[in-house]
Amino acid sequence: MSSIAGSKPTLTWAVHLSVLALVLLWLFPTVGLFVSSFRTADQISASGWWKALFPQEQNLVLRTSAPDTQVREGDLFVIRGNIFSDNDRVAESEISAWGISSRAISDYAPGETADMGDDGRLTVQANGDYRLENDVEFSGRRGERVFVTATTPPEFTLENYDKVLGKNVVQRLLLFMLAAVAFGAVVRLLVRERTDMVASAAPWVGGIALLVALVYLFGLSTGTVAGAQTTDSMAKAFFSTLTVTIPATVIPIVIAAFAAYALAWMRFPGRALLIAAVVALLVVPLQLALIPLLRLHLGIGIGKGYLGVWLAHTGFGLPLAIYLLRNYMVGLPRDIIECAKVDGATDFQIFTRIVLPLSFPALASFAIFQFLWTWNDLLVAKVFLIDATGDTTVMTNQIVELLGTRGGNWEILATAAFVSIAVPLVVFFAMQRYLVRGLLAGSVK
Repeated sequence: MSSIAGSKPTLTWAVHLSVLALVLLWLFPTVGLFVSSFRTADQISASGWWKALFPQEQNLVLRTSAPDTQVREGDLFVIRGNIFSDNDRVAESEISAWGISSRAISDYAPGETADMGDDGRLTVQANGDYRLENDVEFSGRRGERVFVTATTPPEFTLENYDKVLGKNVVQRLLLFMLAAVAFGAVVRLLVRERTDMVASAAPWVGGIALLVALVYLFGLSTGTVAGAQTTDSMAKAFFSTLTVTIPATVIPIVIAAFAAYALAWMRFPGRALLIAAVVALLVVPLQLALIPLLRLHLGIGIGKGYLGVWLAHTGFGLPLAIYLLRNYMVGLPRDIIECAKVDGATDFQIFTRIVLPLSFPALASFAIFQFLWTWNDLLVAKVFLIDATGDTTVMTNQIVELLGTRGGNWEILATAAFVSIAVPLVVFFAMQRYLVRGLLAGSVK
């Protein structure tokens, strides 16, 4: 027994430490991206995400209230207020130093008065209260600029998501999801007497259908929530990516499942050559086939669009799907299939009622891989989708554009990046048990 892998204490510890390292390697940047998506730009520039729960010192550029808020006190014109509240900041912050010039942002301590010449005299307290007074009436539309060094409490906001997806899109999505879950529960109650596959799938289908209907009905799919188009169009790109990914995952699985069954259990001339051809197609580079396939699409009239990118992903994913599913199906117990044939079952009945349910772990494993590959794809989408109008832009392409237009706005980039990985995370965690079963299938016999 001492020679069995995993039974030695040293080897067991090495395996555990390797798994822990891999988990931390994945968890650290993912959690960082998630936390950063809720932080403000000032907080991100001041400290790392692991300090997000603690107070931190920041240099802020704030303004006093506009001159139209001034009041007259005797011979003086006075503007009062709190420098944090007037700039929509957290009022519990504490100022350690402040200034009136970008070249000297800490010239004054709290309670001291700065003489700004013709612009008056400014006094700022530690809690942010200020008094700006002048002998003559204040003019202009904007308040005076003030540089403060302050210790601010932790602050989290949904404004980043409002900028990326649209106003209140996150809240609306959560509300729609609750409605979908409730509708699915109602459907489950209605079909509780049935025990077939329809009964188990009906709640999911009903809930997802209601969610999609609400999303399209309230304009979330086009990024036109409340009648306004978001600047970054990430909502539109999000649903464009879903439109590409879901059919590009379902179509190759359906075709590959039929093909795998035929190559595994049906006898016909040339079957060995077809299996060899599938294996040979596994090593064809994707870049080699892009241009010929695009010319074929243009030649037969498909052109650039969703249909073209669905067919392209289907073609590129089919060899691996057929190979994996065929190897899984050929390992199913022969006795079950032969008994079904003796009882008079056709190949279609054997496939749909016996092989397909038994192959669900393998189907789920490939579905996860195909979904992740298609979701994160940029090359195929750039080649087979029309992008000039922006109506079919996928998220990977939109994030690349954000790097150019929003290169300095880390809070926007972090939010966009987390939105792009949110769906793959949900898919992975929802189906990870099937992934493990599919990967381990056939390893122990």
